[in-house]
Amino acid sequence: MTIESEAIAPGIREELLALRDQVRHLHGGMVASADGMVIAHDLPDIEPDGLAALTAAAIGVAKRLADVTGQGAFEESLTRGSGGYVAAYSAGHRAVLTAVAGPDTNIGRLHLQARRTAARIAALLDAPPGR
Repeated sequence: MTIESEAIAPGIREELLALRDQVRHLHGGMVASADGMVIAHDLPDIEPDGLAALTAAAIGVAKRLADVTGQGAFEESLTRGSGGYVAAYSAGHRAVLTAVAGPDTNIGRLHLQARRTAARIAALLDAPPGR
């Protein structure tokens, strides 16, 4: 983690905690750089470095899939497993918000709140140093 990301990590952690409060059955979230480095997380039972690396790989595939099919730039991806969901949202050009949710999560609510959270995180990351 760089000195810059250490300075903004508390604000991002606050956003992750607020997202958990807004979405029932959300297990936690993480913000990582596009290349898979953890910036901040709220994942009590999941190893964040491994998830960040897997998210970066999945986003690479999702970006390519969107490009090949002419769907434009990557914005988000949703994976549904038998035990719940993993969703990834672009948080500006520098980061990705990953949310891990249970099977009873209202996906519409997750998308609504996570998109808003990702936009606020992007603004935090894009703010000039010292602000």
